[in-house]
Amino acid sequence: MKTLIQPVQQGAQLLADVDSVSPDPRELSIWWLGQSGFLIAWGGRRLLLDPYLSDSLTEKYAATDKPHVPMTARVIEPGSLKRVDVVTSTHNHTDHLDRDTLLPLLASNPGLELVIPEANRGFVAERLGTDPSWPTGLISGQCVEVGGFVFHGIPACHNTLETDGQGRHRFMGYVVEAGGWRLYHAGDTLMFPGLEDLIRPWDVDLAILPINGNKPERKVAGNLDGPEAARLARAINARLVVPCHYEMFEFNTASPEPFEQECRSLGQAFKTMRAGERLWLGTQGAK
Repeated sequence: MKTLIQPVQQGAQLLADVDSVSPDPRELSIWWLGQSGFLIAWGGRRLLLDPYLSDSLTEKYAATDKPHVPMTARVIEPGSLKRVDVVTSTHNHTDHLDRDTLLPLLASNPGLELVIPEANRGFVAERLGTDPSWPTGLISGQCVEVGGFVFHGIPACHNTLETDGQGRHRFMGYVVEAGGWRLYHAGDTLMFPGLEDLIRPWDVDLAILPINGNKPERKVAGNLDGPEAARLARAINARLVVPCHYEMFEFNTASPEPFEQECRSLGQAFKTMRAGERLWLGTQGAK
């Protein structure tokens, strides 16, 4: 059995780090939880973006032709995360909408709010066994304020720009406003015409982009590869870009090196995080 990649912080150490951050709304901190999962702390509030903190996919696909062999040790048990105000799901795939993550999280955070693509409301309620009215649904071009954060819906192309019968996108990304901070979490996406134009006006401080690529032999929907993610970050004038969606499963990963090389060639600021690592974006307005 291969040795798992060890997070730089996990469990109680990670929780202590989260608890130590300043509630000053001019500051924002973010932790990578693995895959596309991130924890944001800002202004005394906490936001979870697409967390996957279980073995549900490894168990589901153990006896199939695409076993989900884990690469990285779990950063935190979902039920250990407290004082979380909002959690997101960008689409219905289990690494972005995981019952075994979300139900323990909800049990530990009874006031938790969930943001989803509106097109997925029925599926989410069925998977989680929760009240269909619980989530806040978004459509592309719409914005909502939830838990002190403002979310703007951006369509995503996870091999297709899939919509429901009313033309609402099933795959989405979110631009998140936290006070004066603006972040773009792409969810799972490929490039498609006009994507840059939808994001560029937001002048984002941080773009979080997948880099695992699009390989049909994996038998799963694909994403941007590293160089494509770097070019998208440059095209939208992101002040900083962080890669994600790698080092979770052996069959569906990528090295961050091509991403890093392309960022350097473009003059694009980037940060390659390690699981459990905190990124502090600074203090807005500080001299």
